[in-house]
Amino acid sequence: MAWLIIGTTATAHAGATLDRIKSSGSLTCGVNIEEPEYSTQDAHGNHIVFDVDICKAVAVAVLGPNAKFTVKSFRDEPDALKALKSGETALLATGSPNYINTANTGLGFARPLFYDYQAFFVNKTMGIASPKDLAGKKVCFISGFEIEAQLTSYMQREKIKFLPFPFQEEGEMEAALVTRNCAAVTADVSQLAYERLGFKGVAKDFEILPDVIAKDPLAPVYTLDDPQWATIVNWTVEVLIQAEESGVTQANLEEMKKSNDEVIRRLLGVHRGYGQLVGLDDAWAARVIEAVGNYGEMFQRDLGSGSVMKLPRGANNLWTHGGLIYALPIR
Repeated sequence: MAWLIIGTTATAHAGATLDRIKSSGSLTCGVNIEEPEYSTQDAHGNHIVFDVDICKAVAVAVLGPNAKFTVKSFRDEPDALKALKSGETALLATGSPNYINTANTGLGFARPLFYDYQAFFVNKTMGIASPKDLAGKKVCFISGFEIEAQLTSYMQREKIKFLPFPFQEEGEMEAALVTRNCAAVTADVSQLAYERLGFKGVAKDFEILPDVIAKDPLAPVYTLDDPQWATIVNWTVEVLIQAEESGVTQANLEEMKKSNDEVIRRLLGVHRGYGQLVGLDDAWAARVIEAVGNYGEMFQRDLGSGSVMKLPRGANNLWTHGGLIYALPIR
C-alpha cells in the first residue's frame, strides 16, 4: 500500500513539528500504558485502544486517508511527557491536564476526551452500597500513588472513618478484595474496569460505585513550539465531538454531505475554505470521521459497551445528554 501525503493550501507557516511529520510521512505518537507497580503518578488503567484511535485521527488529519503512524508505549506519564518534550514523539494521545503538567512546562493540552475519575470498587457481599458503608472497614490501594492522598481527603470531607490498607502489588490487593480482607479498593475507573475483568465468575459480587473521589481527566498533549500543529490537534478533537453532536457517523458520512445544515457543511468540507484556516484541505475532517467515527463511536468501541471495559458514558456523554463533552462552534 502506498502511503499518501495530502497537499494543502495553508496560509499559515508550518512549524517544526508539523514540518517533521510531513517530511517523514509519519506521525510518531506516544501512549501511556500505566504499569500499575511502576507508575506512581496516576492510577489510570490501560486505555491503549482509545489512545491509538486518537493517534490515527490526528495522523489522518495531516497525512491523508492512508496515514502512517507509529505508536510508542511508555510505562508512565513522566516518561511519556519526557519523550514528547525531547521530540521523540510529536503527540501524546492522552495525558493529565493538571496544575503540574500545565504550569510553565511548554506543553499544551487539547480538550479532555476522557473524563476519568477515582472511584471505589466494592465487595457487595459485605453490604457495601455507598462510601458511607465503608466506615470502620479496610479500603485498599497501591501505595505511593496520588490516589492515597485523594482518598484521605475525600474520606475527611465526607466524615467517614475508615481503615487505610496499602499494598505494593496489584494482584495481592485484588485477592484481598475477593477474600473480603478489603471491603473496597480505589483507583481510577479505567483501572478498576480492567481489574473487574479478572474476576470472571464472581464479578457479579463486585461493583464500581458512581461516587467521584477525585477528577482525573485525560487529553491529547503537544509541545507549544508549533502553533499550527497545536491548532490541528485541538480541532481534530473538536470535529470528533461535533460529528457526534451533528449525528455524523462513519456509516452515514457520504449521505450527510448532502445536508443543508451549515454546521455539517463546514464540518465535512462541503462549504469550502475552512480547511485552509488550519493549514489543511477542506476534506480533512471528513477523512478523520471516515477513519475513526465520531467521538461517541470511538468511546463506545474502545471504552464503553462495545469494549471489554464496559464503562458507562457518564461525564463523557454529550452536554445535551447530561455530560461534559461539548464542541467549540465551527464559525
